[in-house]
Amino acid sequence: MAATHLIERADFDDAGLTGFLEAHLRDIAPTAPATSQHALNMAELMDSSVRLWVVKQGGDVVATGALVQLEPGHEELKSMRTAPEVRGQGIARLLLEHLLVDAKMRDVTRVSLETGSMEFFEPARRLYGSAGFVPCGPFGCYEEDPNSVFMTLAW
Repeated sequence: MAATHLIERADFDDAGLTGFLEAHLRDIAPTAPATSQHALNMAELMDSSVRLWVVKQGGDVVATGALVQLEPGHEELKSMRTAPEVRGQGIARLLLEHLLVDAKMRDVTRVSLETGSMEFFEPARRLYGSAGFVPCGPFGCYEEDPNSVFMTLAW
């Protein structure tokens, strides 16, 4: 990641963050029925159980990723998105590594995720697989869904 990138905790007063997260919801809207879309909205991301991180480039939010506590030692990866204009530059991988280090430093021993089963989400599934995530069944409040792929990483 270039020196112009900065990973930091989200500032919910940043209008750029609001726009970025709204774009995330618009991106995934056509991929599956609403009942199969599990992205968090701004109010949900502000919950005390959520740790939202952003990557900034030149002061602009270009990526987000969050960890949500499911139970002690087990968290869920949420809201991973990289701006289309900077995809393919390794930003998502570095943010994912940052999130996993953050989890480990807080004695989390397992991180799980839900992502789409559609082609749109194939790059995300490849990223997670290359980081050691493996397929698993539904966790937390999720149920089996042909539009969802569940993955987990334990250490």
